[in-house]
Amino acid sequence: MKKQVLRSISLILFVGLLSLSCNAANARADEKKQGATEEKTYLVTFVELGSVRCIPCKMMQPIMKDIEKDYAGQVKVVFHDVWTPEGEPFAASYKIRVIPTQVFLDKDGEEYFRHEGFFPKDELVKVLQQKGVK
Repeated sequence: MKKQVLRSISLILFVGLLSLSCNAANARADEKKQGATEEKTYLVTFVELGSVRCIPCKMMQPIMKDIEKDYAGQVKVVFHDVWTPEGEPFAASYKIRVIPTQVFLDKDGEEYFRHEGFFPKDELVKVLQQKGVK
């Protein structure tokens, strides 16, 4: 009897973990596919993984707005609040360790740079310029 209960619990845990893993992989694949379909428009996709409740993440909000405005048509800015059920799969798919984390994808949707923590605007712009953003 105990063995059956343990097997049942193990199976439930395995299926649950498999489901989370698949959701994370699908979220990342969808984002990559979306970036690739927009390659004619955007040179870089700037992905910010953080939370609206995190102090350094809040400090990144005005920088993200500036980048979106200053580089409209060249840079796509994406924010995922990883402390929400909707954003949590992105934390797993990008394998983040801390928030905020900034991930930069080229026009083909491939990651070319990653930064952890608060990222000053002038340093962030240098990363964008690596892919031809002017």
